[in-house]
Order: sequence, then structure tokens, then C-alpha cells
Amino acid sequence: MSRLIRSFAVFACLLALPWLSQAEEYLEGVHYERIEPPQPTITGSKVEVRVVFWYGCPHCYRFEPYMERWLRNKPKEAQLVHMPGVFRPLWELHARAFYTMELLGVRDKLHKPLFDAMHLERRRLDNEQALEDFFAEHGVAREDFRKTFRSFAVETRVRQAKLLTRRYGIDGVPAVIVNGKYRLNNGMTGGPAETLKVINYLVKLESGGG
Repeated sequence: MSRLIRSFAVFACLLALPWLSQAEEYLEGVHYERIEPPQPTITGSKVEVRVVFWYGCPHCYRFEPYMERWLRNKPKEAQLVHMPGVFRPLWELHARAFYTMELLGVRDKLHKPLFDAMHLERRRLDNEQALEDFFAEHGVAREDFRKTFRSFAVETRVRQAKLLTRRYGIDGVPAVIVNGKYRLNNGMTGGPAETLKVINYLVKLESGGG
């Protein structure tokens, strides 16, 4: 090999080093785990970033501002989805509240206030009547709440959330599922700020940019 060819090869390797460092920065089995088999997504051509949460979880409450920040600066290839995790009856009750918000078109209006009510105001929203009162305080007609909360549409969504909670293989919240293929949490990544970086890494991987 001539000196010129050797020099070019060394130069090419040096150029590749930053990319290699970035590609190997987050490792499967360490910073995230693969879901087998992969689960369906609902975002079409977008890379689905699904946050699994519970309104009663203080860690989920503290994680929400990080995801709000991520949403403001998210990769254009990604789309955020929220899904209540369902592990036990109280979680199912709050999942019903979430899907009631969605079906009534008030999720953007009530999602954060419900978190705030439970964690800042220390309200015990642990039964249907308390949740009805909360919705009414925020302008939702009681009749609309009652019809929707126990509707077939909400029941179907709660059942699906319960099934996906198991299929994702998660054992706690908050958890993030990227494109139905990868799961991660703040314990794996080292903290919520680092979780956002791993999310972006996986979005890039799934969008063909990795």
C-alpha cells in the first residue's frame, strides 16, 4: 500500500470515529431493551414514542415536564403518545379517566390538572365520584362524564392498555416504548434528562438515520 493510500485510510477512520462513538453511546440491554415480539403502533409513518404512566405515580409526575420539553423540540420523524399503565384496579380507574378525557376532547385541558390535583393539592381522586367532581370543576357536564366513563369505547381502550402493559414487558412506570420495539426507563438511562437522549437515539435508529 502506498503512503498516499495509507494516509487516506487513516483520515477516513478518523472521520468515522465521532459517528462510531455516537452509535455506540447507548447499548441494547443496558440503556434500553428490545421488545419481543414487537408491538403494533398507531402513528403511521411516524416513529411512535409512547409514554406509559399512572396519575398516582410521583415519578411519572416529575417526568411529565421532561416529556413536555422533548415534545417542543422532538425530531420531526417522531410522534408522542400517552398510555396509562394498568397493573391494578386503581390504575384502571385512572385509565378510564384518561380515556374519558380523550373521548370528550378535553385531554389537553385536564391531563396536567389531574396530575396537579393528586400531587400538588394532595386530593384523593381514588373513586368514580371524586373523578366526576374533578371533571365537573373543569367544565365537563356530569352527564357527559357518566355516559363516557363507563362506555364501551372507554372499556375497549382500557382493555387494550391493560394488554399492552403486559406485552411491553414493563414492571413499573414511567416507561417509554419506542416504535413498539424498545423499552426504557429512567433507571436504565441514568435519569430523565438522559432518557430524552436515548429516545432521540432510538428515533434516529428507527427512522433510518442511525
